[in-house]
Amino acid sequence: MAVKGRHFRGLSRKSSNSTLLFAVFIGFSFFVLILLAFGIFSIPFTSRGLRKVHDLSSISHNAARRRDDDGGRGDQWAEVISWEPRAVVYHNFLSKEECEYLINLGKPHMKKSTVVDSATGKSTDSRVRTSSGTFLSRGQDKVVRTIEKRIADFTFIPVEHGEGLQILHYEVGQKYEPHYDYFSDEFNTQNGGQRIATILMYLSDVEEGGETVFPAAQGNFSAVPWWNELSECGKGGLSVKPNMGDALLFWSMKPDATLDPSSLHGGCAVIKGNKWSSTKWMRVHEYNI
Repeated sequence: MAVKGRHFRGLSRKSSNSTLLFAVFIGFSFFVLILLAFGIFSIPFTSRGLRKVHDLSSISHNAARRRDDDGGRGDQWAEVISWEPRAVVYHNFLSKEECEYLINLGKPHMKKSTVVDSATGKSTDSRVRTSSGTFLSRGQDKVVRTIEKRIADFTFIPVEHGEGLQILHYEVGQKYEPHYDYFSDEFNTQNGGQRIATILMYLSDVEEGGETVFPAAQGNFSAVPWWNELSECGKGGLSVKPNMGDALLFWSMKPDATLDPSSLHGGCAVIKGNKWSSTKWMRVHEYNI
């Protein structure tokens, strides 16, 4: 009889455990349904089932609530466009007034753009880059300091790690062939270390062409909402169309601090109109100017 008693008590414990697990499952399912009902949580489905890795067709436009202190920038939202490379577009990052200010600040000092010679680390003329440009000093004036502080707030990279802003102008036919922003020589990493990220701010709209293209990016490029608006060059990879006030942030290094070859990027030739932009490169360590 004692043996039978232990047997029944064992069955009772198993039954209790099963009941507890079932109750937890029901409770969790109910909790998930509540989150779904209120839109707090969503399941990433597409017409073909679960969303695939690097599927860009589900890019969301989550507009931030407009603030009274936005400086005339209007509604702003962040748009993650790629994980390889890591890239995000900040819409309305700059106001129209800030864009025009930077253009007017750079106009009197524009010179033919150069590239870095990987063998010597020095700037040199090249056909791969046919724009004109000029550099601003870091913290040059109040407007520049405000923009640099905003970049630091968005990227979590201190102002002191950034190079000075570069103002660029592309006329019809001008372009920048695909290249890396990180260095392959030792000379250019002595001050501030390697370039970790780039933020490219569009200071003007471009009627046709002038896209920033990532030919080595991983993703379903044709799924981006603006695919039909791209030039043939822009359709050669993941591309971003220049829109006044928008800023493109992409990382030249992976989270494990290795260089990211998928960050290869270029500037498509302007087909119609003019392209004005401003670039800031950010370093791993403090950059002394």
